[in-house]
Amino acid sequence: MPTTLSDWLAHIERQHPADTDLGLERVRRVAARLGLARPARRVVTIAGTNGKGSTVAFVEAIAREAGLRVGAYTSPHLLAYNERVRIDGRDADDASLAEAFAAVEAARGDMPLTYFEFGTLAALWLFARAALDLAVLEVGLGGRLDATNLVDADVAVVTTVDLDHQDWLGGDREAIGAEKAGIARAWKPLVVGDDDPPASVLRHAYAIGASAIRAGSDFFFERVDDARWRWHELDYALELPLPGLSAPVQLRNAAVAIAALRALDIDVPADAIARGVASARLPGRLQRFAREGVAVFVDVGHNPQAARELAAWLRATPAAGRTHAVYAALGDKDAGSVVEAFESLVDAWWLGGSLGAGARGIAVAVLAERLRQSVASASHASPDPAAALAAALRASTPGDRVLVFGSFHAAESALRALHGAGSEAGADGGV
Repeated sequence: MPTTLSDWLAHIERQHPADTDLGLERVRRVAARLGLARPARRVVTIAGTNGKGSTVAFVEAIAREAGLRVGAYTSPHLLAYNERVRIDGRDADDASLAEAFAAVEAARGDMPLTYFEFGTLAALWLFARAALDLAVLEVGLGGRLDATNLVDADVAVVTTVDLDHQDWLGGDREAIGAEKAGIARAWKPLVVGDDDPPASVLRHAYAIGASAIRAGSDFFFERVDDARWRWHELDYALELPLPGLSAPVQLRNAAVAIAALRALDIDVPADAIARGVASARLPGRLQRFAREGVAVFVDVGHNPQAARELAAWLRATPAAGRTHAVYAALGDKDAGSVVEAFESLVDAWWLGGSLGAGARGIAVAVLAERLRQSVASASHASPDPAAALAAALRASTPGDRVLVFGSFHAAESALRALHGAGSEAGADGGV
């Protein structure tokens, strides 16, 4: 049996079945063998194309400010697997994760589990032993057939619905929305972050008797000035400091988090909401560094919707100098649609390969060929994101800015390079 966390992660990767059949039957059977109890007194499950991780961070921060003991399960991680499981504000340590993996391994027998299913069961096993008031679960892919949907949520959240993972979830917003809405439960609240959600989301809520709580219809938010914003619903309003995760899209993510907590039958004081909104942090969301007068921003954005949000941020915050984009996508992403969102906003493109990301990675030559007819056609090519970032920095002068994005792999590579080359200069919140 493996002993260290790194040994366990390698073991779990080897067990990942070659042909993954989406469904909950396997994880249900292993959960039953584990005797898994409910992970917390209350559970919020969060699905969506973008904004899931940020919304988890806001829910977790606000709930902890309200005095609750909170567990948060997120994916993927950036620098260490431990980031995926947080209990009372701290990442799970290696020994706890190894113990949880051993419990799952003993219970599964010859039952095949994916890497994500194995990790989800381990997180739920740890949460069940931690006497939590609230568990916040981030869906990995879709919702209806995701391993996190093993747990009945007291409040379900669908942040946004857009095109991504079409091979698994369907080719349009309606099909994707139906998959994401599958985390809702009968007669329980479903918070919807889109102003104009797919009809499939609302149709599913109606069919099972879930009460849909919609942005722009049941709760509202708007910026007041440079330091404040307002969240309100019928007969209740809050004036709040701007989120610590401060890109424009984070107002929506924070607003959705507040709506989710308001939908729980718990008391969350207004001052706890204000403190949580201001204190929530998440790496790789327009995380800012300074390098010899050049501002470097690292973001995990990787699909067309995220690209549009990043482009809106660039448009709203012009740089003193030139804007360089370091882009490293995985092979299953619509790279052309992503870069088109930045038309006229980027002065120089620096492409990086993603072979280090594993099976979904691609060589930089493949990425460049896919973008041959795009706004990134006159790009510079490097074998990996770190090399692309280094090349972009060499070509930058004080007053320029560099945006690194395209995948969690790109963000991880950039963060490892930047953390090893000087101090961070603050963090802004991205998608």
